[in-house]
Amino acid sequence: MIDISVNFAGLKLKNPVFTASGTCGYADELADFFDMDSLGGFITKSVTPEPRKGNATPRIVETNSGMLNAIGLANVGLERFIAEKIPLLSKLNTPVFVNVAGYTIDDYVKVTKSLAGYDAIAGFELNISCPNVKKGGITFGTDPAQITRITREVKTACGKKTLIVKLSPGVTDITLTALAAIEGGADVLSLINTFTAMVIDIEKQKPVLANRTGGLSGPAIKPIAVYLVNKVYREASRDAGVPILGLGGIRTASDAIEFILAGATAVAVGTASFIEPATAIKIIEGIKTYCTRKGVKCISELIGKIEV
Repeated sequence: MIDISVNFAGLKLKNPVFTASGTCGYADELADFFDMDSLGGFITKSVTPEPRKGNATPRIVETNSGMLNAIGLANVGLERFIAEKIPLLSKLNTPVFVNVAGYTIDDYVKVTKSLAGYDAIAGFELNISCPNVKKGGITFGTDPAQITRITREVKTACGKKTLIVKLSPGVTDITLTALAAIEGGADVLSLINTFTAMVIDIEKQKPVLANRTGGLSGPAIKPIAVYLVNKVYREASRDAGVPILGLGGIRTASDAIEFILAGATAVAVGTASFIEPATAIKIIEGIKTYCTRKGVKCISELIGKIEV
C-alpha cells in the first residue's frame, strides 16, 4: 500500500497536492469539475479587509509558455467572505487555507484575527509577494526586517492555526527572506510567487496589460522555481524543520515530483487549472503511479532526496 500522505507543519494531509491561491476562487468554482475533498489542501483567493475591484482591464494575457496576470487582488472583502464563503468552505473535508493580503500590517492582522476562530479554516497564507499592487504586496516581501515583523504579528493573530508565508522570487537572495520569515514564526514557506514581466502589443506600441506589468506564471518559471525551492530547503528550511509548499509552473506529476525531490513537502497547482480544472487530481494519481513504478512506499521518503 502506497502512502502519499504528508506531515504539513503538524497537519496530516491525505496527499501533497494543493490548489494555488488566486487561481481557484473560493472552492465552489471548481466543485463541478472534481471532488474537492480529493485535494491535499485548498488555498483561497486573497481576502482583504475591504472589497477590492482590482486593476483595470485587460489584466490577463497569455504568453508562449505561461501567462501574465495583473488582477490586483480583486476580492469580495472580509465581511462578504465570512457571510458567503465560510459556509461553502465548511462543507469541505480537506484543509482550507485563506490567502491574506492588505496595504498595511494592520490589514493583515485584522483579516487573520477575524478568521482565526472559524473551524473551517486550517490556516493562512500570508501574501507579501504579489507584484501587481502598488501598495503592500511585494514591498513587504523584499525587506527581511519587514518580513520578520509582519510574520510575527500575523502569527500572533492566527493563534494555533498554521501560517504559510509566500515568498517573492524578486529578491537578491531568497534565503535571507526565507530566514526572516522563519525568524518571525512561519510554520510553512510557500515559494515561489510570480515574476514581474511585460508583454508589448507591437501594433499599438504599448503594453498589453492596463497595469503595464503583470506576474508571470506557468511553465516558463518552473526550472527557476525548482532551483529556488532547493536553495531554500538546503540553506534555511531543512535545518529549521519548516516545510515548503512548492509552486511555479506545475502541470504534471513529473513536475510535482521534481519539486518534492528538491525539498518541497507539498505542491500547489495554479495556472494549469485554467487549462484543465482537474489538473490537480490527475497529478495526485500520477504521483501514485510514480511511487508504484519506483517502489516508493511513502511519498515523504522523496522530500529533498536529491540531497542524500
